[in-house]
Amino acid sequence: MPDRPIALDEYPIHQVPLSLRYVATGDRNAYDRCIFHVMDHSGRALLIAGLGVYPNTGVIDAYATLRLGDRLYAVRASDALTDDRLALTVGPLTITVEEPLARLRLTCAAGPADPDGLAYDLTWHAAFPATWEPHHTQYRGDRLMLEGRRFVQAGTCTGSIRVAGQELAVTAGEWTGTRDRSWGVRPIPGEDGGRAVEELRPEGFHWVWCPVRFDDRFVMVIVQEDADGHRTLNEALVVHDDAREVQLGWPHTDIGYRPGTRHPEHAVIHLTGPGRKPLELTAEILTSSPLALGAGYPPADDWQHGTWRGRGWTDRRSYDLTDPAAHPLAAYGVTDHAARFTLEGRTGYGIFEHGSFGRHDPSGFTGYDSVAREAGR
Repeated sequence: MPDRPIALDEYPIHQVPLSLRYVATGDRNAYDRCIFHVMDHSGRALLIAGLGVYPNTGVIDAYATLRLGDRLYAVRASDALTDDRLALTVGPLTITVEEPLARLRLTCAAGPADPDGLAYDLTWHAAFPATWEPHHTQYRGDRLMLEGRRFVQAGTCTGSIRVAGQELAVTAGEWTGTRDRSWGVRPIPGEDGGRAVEELRPEGFHWVWCPVRFDDRFVMVIVQEDADGHRTLNEALVVHDDAREVQLGWPHTDIGYRPGTRHPEHAVIHLTGPGRKPLELTAEILTSSPLALGAGYPPADDWQHGTWRGRGWTDRRSYDLTDPAAHPLAAYGVTDHAARFTLEGRTGYGIFEHGSFGRHDPSGFTGYDSVAREAGR
């Protein structure tokens, strides 16, 4: 195929002396993607939707999952990446940027063979300015495995979701929406990791990621620690409705797990306001969606992001979540929990995303088979 300019090359937005057909790295793991969370305030439903582009493997894919009661409904689609980088559509899943950083439309068409399957038409409205997350890097041995640039934003959603003969009306007063955009390099399946994978397996990994919308402020907390509790990523920030950003110190978390698991039921995040004022951000889990089921995050064994499934691949399925033993891999992946938060007498809603694997000394976990023995541990 001739190497010709693409439409984006008309605009003065280049960062390197290459066509925007290409990224500036030859790393196969280059990616550019997004994730949306749409949750109702009663904890009845949690919709997660995302789309990713993998330019060096030539793949574009997308997914949507809906947790409703004890079932998780999933739609996944994958196709060949084209030169039209503004067409954010894969199979039945589409994201339309109607006003950058302010209004986006999310749609999923019902499948012709599954008319009662998951479908939605939603408009996401920003309530606060987008804010940067810390520059994210992870190494295994001497190799840079992940380097990502991210921004996060909170807002509201309107529209409707349909599944299994039900229609959910999504309204701004009863639903919250958060989103995250990231790009850079992040591992995708299909690569021989060499000695690093065999000999340098992490002893433990502990992760908390919380975007929370209140009526008059947006709070973002990130904690990433290794087995010893060493902090490798840290953020605590409040964005006020007048766009002021204020840092909230070094966050410390107390997580109450369901006994016999590492599934959080509630948490307190200790923050520090101006003048060293102690603040407590509390989280009450409303419903949960394991990202390894349906959404394509590791260690999913039925589909993962960036993998080539051929042209025009679409898959629809549902998962019964009443028996955790039926989905053992979910316990070893990150889970997104819709949660009700409180801060200084205010009530807000957002995501308590958590994953804790292997040893984590501050939590008392001694290895990959270690779980909480009592409530509050």
